[in-house]
Amino acid sequence: MSSLSPVRLLTLLVVAVLLLLLLMVGVLLTDTLLNIRENLEQAPSWVFYLVLSAFGLFSLLSGWLIMRLLRPKKISAAKLPVSHPVDEQSLHEKLQHSKSTGIDTTEAEAELEKLRQRRQAGTIHIALFGEISSGKSSLIKSLLPESDIEISVTGGTTQKLTEFCWTSPAGDQLILTDMPGLNEIGGEKKILSQQEALRSHLVIYVCDGDLTHSQLEELKKLSELRKPIILVLNKTDRLSPQELELLKNQLENRARELGNSELVSITSGGEQQAIRINADGSEEAFLRPFPAQLDDLKLAIQRTIDNNSKTLEQLRDSAVFTLIFSQLDAAQSLQRDQQALELTRSYSKKAVVAAIAAITPGTDILIQGYLATQMVKELSELYQVPVRKMDVDLLLKLVQQHVRTHITLLLAVAGNALKAFPGAGTLAGGVLHAIAYGFLFETLGKSLAKSLQSRGELHPLQVAGQFEDNLGENIKASAGFYTRMALKEFSNKS
Repeated sequence: MSSLSPVRLLTLLVVAVLLLLLLMVGVLLTDTLLNIRENLEQAPSWVFYLVLSAFGLFSLLSGWLIMRLLRPKKISAAKLPVSHPVDEQSLHEKLQHSKSTGIDTTEAEAELEKLRQRRQAGTIHIALFGEISSGKSSLIKSLLPESDIEISVTGGTTQKLTEFCWTSPAGDQLILTDMPGLNEIGGEKKILSQQEALRSHLVIYVCDGDLTHSQLEELKKLSELRKPIILVLNKTDRLSPQELELLKNQLENRARELGNSELVSITSGGEQQAIRINADGSEEAFLRPFPAQLDDLKLAIQRTIDNNSKTLEQLRDSAVFTLIFSQLDAAQSLQRDQQALELTRSYSKKAVVAAIAAITPGTDILIQGYLATQMVKELSELYQVPVRKMDVDLLLKLVQQHVRTHITLLLAVAGNALKAFPGAGTLAGGVLHAIAYGFLFETLGKSLAKSLQSRGELHPLQVAGQFEDNLGENIKASAGFYTRMALKEFSNKS
């Protein structure tokens, strides 16, 4: 029979002590309850009922308190935390700072000019947002029968932003903007629609069914900027009364999640197939027009304008400021990427020159040398990411391990690249190493820049992993470039 281990023996002792204590508590509690009962039986009846009521009330209060503490708090969609709108002063400060650092601000300044023009015009802009074939163009056609709008049953006929003037029932001058469907092929069209939605005072989101996850996410982004939204259920004539009621309940729940929005059901009109019985008894199929039902939508538009008359301009401006901020951030990111590429190519050239000068460099010069350390530090400074010496040392150590694994492949690719140049295929091994160093520096620089931009921190393991993944691509794409560079430096030295 095997003996018990000390840990199991200690566990058994602890369990035995706890059981003994529990038994003692049970005995004491039982004795106490019996004494209380005996005393209450000897006391007047009113004392008995008073104590019993007190125990009952205490139990109820204790249960209510426990449920209150354990119950999760409900947060309504309208009160969810939202991002703070950007103010105009901070926008102009960012714009001036971007200019001073050489960032291209053309797109941002054009956006500001468009906002200035719309402010001067004083008209209310409404964006018709939604998926392809949801009926946005048909809706405008019903509001403005005289407008020249192409409508197709296959969808996707709206290829650009088109503005239409419409007068509301109360006489307000409105601009309706018809936009490409969000799920059309081509990311540029989607961005175009998203930006116009931010520029508008009011968004009408047209759908013909329940919202998908991506649709709901788009609307949540707009609602975070407190953009007024009217969720329009179109093509209701195709649904049975039961289907319509079920779908409306689902969309009303969606509207409550969004907060500053409401649901309206419409039929934008059109034609439907019918059968005509002629005088001779024969049957004939024809398309019969049916009227649009837009009164609820018109009232909802007017109600939204009236209820938000004091804040429509402010909310529109805040959304546009947020859009311009993102444009400036994108321009800054593009500038940094270009500068990072130039910096990487500069250090790659220095590595090639240093290898040619050394003639017989060791395979670990890239990692332990001054150039690699300086490139890592300068790229980190470019992306405004603080780095520690230990992180730089770890990164270079990890990269060195990958270099030793792939050095044979690198030298082989460099040798093949040399064969493309007549008379250069038999040059010394130092030229091969110079070409390989060009590959390595470029791969390290691009991997590091990508990581710094996306993560905002220096993660040696992640950068080293990207370095190994990208190594094969870069040596093939850059073989000719670094071969010409190495041959030029070799001829200059000779």
